Amino acid sequence: MTLKETRSLRGRSLSNTRFALALLASTALGGTLAFADEITFFAPGHLLLSRSVYDAPASIITPGVTQLPPGCTPGNCVTATADGTYPTVFNNVMVDASFGVTAPILLDEMLIVPSGDVVQTIQVPNSSEKGVKTTADQMVTSFSSKSEIGLNLSLDRNSVSFMGYLAPNSTIDVSNSNTPDVVDPTNPVPGTDFRVVASVDHLGQFHFTKTNAYSGNNGRAAILNNAGGANVYYTTGNAGNGSNPQPNGVIVGAGAQIITPSKLALAQQPDPGQPTPVGSFSVTELGDKADKVGKDTNFRGLTVFNNVIYTTKGSGSNGVNTVYFIDTSGSANGKPAACPTGSGVPSPSATLPTTPIAFNAANLQTQGVTPLNMCVLSGFPTGLAKATSPVPLFPFGVFFANATTLYVADEGNGDTTFNGSTFTGAAAQTTAGLQKWVLNTTTHTWSLAYTLQAGLNLGVPYTVKNYPTGINAATGLPWAPATDGLRNLTGQVNANGTVSIWAITSTVSGGGDQGADPNRLVTITDKIAATTLPANESFSTVRTAKSGEVLRGISFTPGTGLSPGQEISSLLCDFGICLP
Repeated sequence: MTLKETRSLRGRSLSNTRFALALLASTALGGTLAFADEITFFAPGHLLLSRSVYDAPASIITPGVTQLPPGCTPGNCVTATADGTYPTVFNNVMVDASFGVTAPILLDEMLIVPSGDVVQTIQVPNSSEKGVKTTADQMVTSFSSKSEIGLNLSLDRNSVSFMGYLAPNSTIDVSNSNTPDVVDPTNPVPGTDFRVVASVDHLGQFHFTKTNAYSGNNGRAAILNNAGGANVYYTTGNAGNGSNPQPNGVIVGAGAQIITPSKLALAQQPDPGQPTPVGSFSVTELGDKADKVGKDTNFRGLTVFNNVIYTTKGSGSNGVNTVYFIDTSGSANGKPAACPTGSGVPSPSATLPTTPIAFNAANLQTQGVTPLNMCVLSGFPTGLAKATSPVPLFPFGVFFANATTLYVADEGNGDTTFNGSTFTGAAAQTTAGLQKWVLNTTTHTWSLAYTLQAGLNLGVPYTVKNYPTGINAATGLPWAPATDGLRNLTGQVNANGTVSIWAITSTVSGGGDQGADPNRLVTITDKIAATTLPANESFSTVRTAKSGEVLRGISFTPGTGLSPGQEISSLLCDFGICLP
């Protein structure tokens, strides 16, 4: 599907319930209804997939001439080795570690069928669209940044949230730029760009909020807590692209943040000020020596379950790659009450936070954001990320099937060792894929029951139409990607005691940046009660990205999970008719 085909209803009948309600509401308000090709109604119970399409021209870079990063100062510049043509443009990563190119974000509404039929596609407003001016609401992603555009339903289930950048399309190195209020003079990328939290409701309407969090790096996921009178975003990401020590704004702008949604257009929003952290963890909680301040919270996955925020860390040499939760039950001796030794389980009476941490600025450079309020989920790894034993995990997305069953997507180790036919390092992994963890309610400890891998064909290269074959001369490895594990995921508990999981694959390849590889959306159904690996369960591929396309996040459409009455009330309220 081309960008010009977006916002098409793809044959959806306008005589459905939502259209009828919209017509009723519009008539009651004395308004008019837009033509069919201007209306976007997400049907509840469908999947929503985020993706990006590379559309930058070759001319954005002149090999042998263009200096990277853009605006670099003498002594901090490197010369580009490839022009802007996909996928060779990402060979520039080998000279510019911050290299990336912004690209549009597209949202595909898909049927829950094996073929994953696309109902409609919506493009998030961006500068490549006709009529989108510099001052208009807009947002892009960094095409090769594999951890971006995670999708999450709001807690009232009426919208889906995600993150990106307030920047033009086809701009270089935005993903490692500073934010306007948090400038690190040691960051080799001198540009400044706000990060943006976006939400889209069941009418396809976008709302954007800018933030100074994640300076020098990227925001990855967001969840809107708008239940029970709350109105805040929870977000995860990483910050910092300079040397140590990091500026205070970088330290407080990493990890888990809490952000108040704005009702204003981006151009009308006041400066958001300094970042507002909602979660903080340090390896000192586990008895380890402090490492680089601000890097223990390099978070990726994000979910909320039973009034608790859960995050994951699965990359970087600092901290612990594991599953975390934010403890709101208080502190004891300067440590979270739920985990005096760094690992524990949430309090049964846990509540969601609605305000940021009241941190002590005097301690930032030595202790990071304090007081600490995050714990490793009991039973999950507590060893440092830099350790090689036991076998490290690389957790990404998480999904609770119930209070005692947790599915964790493991991204894989990124090993590109190749023997001529297979990426052997990827193929040999035993924990990459979909991990199933179960809770012992007596010991209050989680344990790994098994890892689902069948059908993923870890390490086996696959071909993509119009994507290069053979060897990438810049890396000496084959262009063809192979699945290395899983990233973002979502799930649905079924009436027959099973759970269906949809997940985005990670890859290994000889590409300059594996984040630019065409990857896949896969699905599997597992027996929730099973504690040993079932013999007949296997992943199937719902969709493979095209050349020049990457798949990023997966969730259900806005409105999924609402009762018919709640759905009607929600839709009417969007048209100004709010029922008590």
